[in-house]
Amino acid sequence: MTGIDNMVPMSLRVTSAVIAEQLRERILDGSFAPGEQISELQLAARLKMSRGPVREAVQRLAQEGLLVSHRNRGVFVVELDVGDIEDVYRGRRAIEKEAASTVYERGIPAGLVARLEEILRNIAQYMDAGDWPKLAREDLHFHETMVEAAQSPRLSRMFSTLAAETMLCMSAFDERYIRPPTAVEEHQRLLDRLLGGDLTEMLAEIDRHMTHAVDSLTTARRERDGDGSSYA
Repeated sequence: MTGIDNMVPMSLRVTSAVIAEQLRERILDGSFAPGEQISELQLAARLKMSRGPVREAVQRLAQEGLLVSHRNRGVFVVELDVGDIEDVYRGRRAIEKEAASTVYERGIPAGLVARLEEILRNIAQYMDAGDWPKLAREDLHFHETMVEAAQSPRLSRMFSTLAAETMLCMSAFDERYIRPPTAVEEHQRLLDRLLGGDLTEMLAEIDRHMTHAVDSLTTARRERDGDGSSYA
């Protein structure tokens, strides 16, 4: 079954946002493979929709970084190389460090710790169950929650632009990237540093976390591709 076969026909009144959500899910779950061409005409036919909202949905996902348009060739699912992975996490590092600094300045919002602890329990549960897609989503949810704690609409908006690409990075490698029990331990250390009250330590922990993520994804890519070479 191909990616287009996994798309579900929709009501004519559905919005481009709903189409984008379904298409996003099919990209992130691997139904559409990296490098696969996306045909607006075929999508519209499969969804029983006009091409207008389908085109808007495709443009939305291109803005998120999940699709890329090549002149005179068409639209394709993005293929993230090592440089792309490094750049995604470079952006996240800047956003999350600024969010942490803002939280320290303003104080930890009520309920934040409880929410993060709940997410940690979910991460442990999905780790034990080997449910990598849900684990990856909770991993990202942990970081999203910390950024939202800064109560900065612009920081949250910038983070959201990298969220889909981050999910694509993580979901592409499943257990090769998320090695137990590091997912739980690393996020617990981030929470501990937040509660510790030392901003310098917190920022250093974010640096370590992002560096380890890039290293793990690079290694996972090498294992997947059977490439024993080193990446610069």
